[in-house]
Amino acid sequence: MYTLYYSPGTASMVVHLALLEIGAPYRLELVDFKSGAQRSSEYLRLNPQGVVPTLMYDGRAHVESAAILLMLVDRHPEAKLAPPRGTAAHDDFLQCVVNLSNSLAATYRYWFYPADLGAAEHPPPVRAALQARIEAVWTRLDARLSAAGPYLLGAEFSGADLLVTMLMRWSRNMPRTALEWPSLKRLADLVRARASWRRLYELEGLTEW
Repeated sequence: MYTLYYSPGTASMVVHLALLEIGAPYRLELVDFKSGAQRSSEYLRLNPQGVVPTLMYDGRAHVESAAILLMLVDRHPEAKLAPPRGTAAHDDFLQCVVNLSNSLAATYRYWFYPADLGAAEHPPPVRAALQARIEAVWTRLDARLSAAGPYLLGAEFSGADLLVTMLMRWSRNMPRTALEWPSLKRLADLVRARASWRRLYELEGLTEW
């Protein structure tokens, strides 16, 4: 039995989606950010960074959304969230997940939390630079999908598509949403049509894209 410590719509989203795709039994533990539960001593014992997700199994706490996704893919090959290990396609899958974590998730952290850069809010040049960095990734991914989509690995859906769609969702209130790139929108529409996405929205109480 897995236990997922989560907060709705955050980085825990991709782990929750993967669990739903896999179909393994799990339970949810809400980490209420409004009450500061992520900073409680009890939670910090599990995740010293005070962030989500944390996934408990085999008596251990596992952190970092991209890493947990890769762990689940390896533990449940029958779910086919990645191509078989040892193939070129699997190597491509690993590169996609790590690149998304490094190029997008890390940049979003600075976009949403200017205090990490020592400011109450971003000076206009910093905000513009972060926006440009995120949009450059959308442009690169859209070109990839246009050439060999509709999914990141081509014709086959994978866990990398769950990750990139979560990250696309985070752009919804930015000056330009990722859905303005046509091939990215096509990918997002495919993922949002999946049963796992619809079920997650029900369980986490999400409404807006």
